[in-house]
Amino acid sequence: MRPDYKKIYVDILDKKHPQKKDDCKKILSKKQLTSLDIIELNTIIFGHSSDVLNPSHRSYDPNSIFKILEYQKAHNLSNTKLAQHFKLSKNTVSQWKKKFI
Repeated sequence: MRPDYKKIYVDILDKKHPQKKDDCKKILSKKQLTSLDIIELNTIIFGHSSDVLNPSHRSYDPNSIFKILEYQKAHNLSNTKLAQHFKLSKNTVSQWKKKFI
């Protein structure tokens, strides 16, 4: 069972941040939200300095992992640069590459 993130973020936007609804409309209109969508919503609503999604508590689904690894190939990034961009551990990136590539 996964939480209904769409409902959670709609409630947050309705009650606490109604001015940011237009910024999040495109993401919330998707049928199903990925881990990257949730992180992006969190960044839009709470800003970059928010500790709401601590990197050690993040969880990525396989589709999100593939998107991150495709981003690495498309932008020709090293594991370290990719880890910095997505705020991950470089060890996590190397484990994903071993497992999924």
